[in-house]
Amino acid sequence: MKELLSGNEAIARGAYESGVTVAAAYPGTPSTEILENLARYPGVYAEWAPNEKVAVEVGIGASLAGARTLVAMKHVGVNVAADPLLTFAYTGVNGGFVLVSADDPGIHSSQNEQDNRRYAYFAKIPLLEPGDSQEAKEMVGLALDISEKFDIPVMLRTTTRVSHSQGLVEIGEPKPRSLKPYARDARKYLMVPAYARLRRVALEERLARLKEYSENSPLNFIEWRGRAVGVITSGVSYQYVREVLPGASVLKLGMTNPLPENLIKKFAGEVEKLIVVEELEPYLEEQVRAMGFKVSGKDIVPYTGELDPGVLTRVFTEAGILEPSAAPAAALPEGPAAPGRPPVMCPGCPHRGLFYALRGLKLTVTGDIGCYTLGGLPPLEALDCCICMGASIGAAHGAGKADPALAGRTVAVIGDSTFLHSGLTGLLNVVYNRGSSTVIILDNGTTAMTGHQDHPGTGRTLMGEPAPAVDLEALVRALGVRRVRVVDPLNLAETRAAVEEEVAAGEPSVIISRRPCVLLKKETRPAAVVLAEKCRGCKVCLRLGCPAISMKDGRAAVDPIACTGCELCVQVCREGALLKGVEACD
Repeated sequence: MKELLSGNEAIARGAYESGVTVAAAYPGTPSTEILENLARYPGVYAEWAPNEKVAVEVGIGASLAGARTLVAMKHVGVNVAADPLLTFAYTGVNGGFVLVSADDPGIHSSQNEQDNRRYAYFAKIPLLEPGDSQEAKEMVGLALDISEKFDIPVMLRTTTRVSHSQGLVEIGEPKPRSLKPYARDARKYLMVPAYARLRRVALEERLARLKEYSENSPLNFIEWRGRAVGVITSGVSYQYVREVLPGASVLKLGMTNPLPENLIKKFAGEVEKLIVVEELEPYLEEQVRAMGFKVSGKDIVPYTGELDPGVLTRVFTEAGILEPSAAPAAALPEGPAAPGRPPVMCPGCPHRGLFYALRGLKLTVTGDIGCYTLGGLPPLEALDCCICMGASIGAAHGAGKADPALAGRTVAVIGDSTFLHSGLTGLLNVVYNRGSSTVIILDNGTTAMTGHQDHPGTGRTLMGEPAPAVDLEALVRALGVRRVRVVDPLNLAETRAAVEEEVAAGEPSVIISRRPCVLLKKETRPAAVVLAEKCRGCKVCLRLGCPAISMKDGRAAVDPIACTGCELCVQVCREGALLKGVEACD
């Protein structure tokens, strides 16, 4: 039986069929749906961890206890998880362990487009790259088998296009679930220097055996066609090559660390022109060149962004590899360009009020990762920087230490989920090192940007069970912050006054800007109303960046369907031209 599954759904199905019993992740596009789907299968325990490092550590414990384990994260999450991952390569596994790294070429929903194939090479762990949903499902089971056979964690690297595209997948029966016996073995699992040196040597021995496996693995295969051009490729790029160069021979690599050197030599020796087609970094190309072969790659194919058949057709035509007349015809005629739609906060988003207040106070604002990062875009333009999860607090502290004049003019903003992910240590550092930063936690009661996942502050688990909810006020006080207050960000006067007082306090302070995400808890308040006779067309209300407000015939107009009745526009209108919906009815 076949089902239409996305790559993420197929990975979850593959984990279920292959006997995974424990899974952990921190939500992050494009990986989030893996755990959401896996949690629905019987016999699987799945959890949202506070961050990716914790998720890997949970997975390590489960693997050592004998369970087949899957841990998933977006590409930048591997940066957070790298510490335990690299040493886990030394210790090895008991139950099979697979880490899914969902990379994001094109930066659709990320802060960078790093190529995590480098991580697998760096960590000296096997790397598998599926090119569609069927392969994604199959490779989960293969990764677990390889993990147990070679005593090593395995990385399964997908990209956005594989994660979110759908394809027909053959559905199988799940394997029986059982734990491998656990045996205490300090020389294997206790990484003090004396034992770690032994495991370092053992890691090289396992890599040598994996290289032999890669040479004969069915994951790596040649499709012979014409010998004038031979393409080495992996992942979703394989699909594009098949479409654009149907007459070329192809070496399709499903296992890309370690590489099958003898297979590559055989292929390279029988084609006239050798090309590597891969997204992002010249990961394969550099290794093929190091084997002594003349090869083209990034001299033709772009370093940045996603590839697709259109991109490859253009670059191969420009390089003379594809005759213009031989270019494959477009499957569908090009439609009209989609209208521009700049990303903005939702109508009624509580973050809008906070950022409007911060903009008005002309403060330096260090930002963080979440949908609130949109507060840095026009017209609010309230953020000065955004680097990575949890960086806002350290950045604000560092700015204040570097320039005392900034200490009383800088605030850090961070979401509730992000604060629990990696903000705690930054705030502890501010207290310990006698900083004076004001940290604003944007508490909307969910992980909003990735689709409203739960976290330790929501009172629910991924499995749908009730859980203790973190008391943020008590938590930050326990870290040593004496000045803690809660504001309603839809009350502009209260929010503005609180920020002014805290930045002037000269000691660490935390403002919790608390109101539920508007998409989670919809309130049915009447839409704001414009009094046309009072509106002067000053456009102050447009500075809120609310999609419900526009200008029509020189005056403000409110879309009553989009408006949630948050009343921010009523508060900013100096002419009294915008009224609460209730007032307009009276």
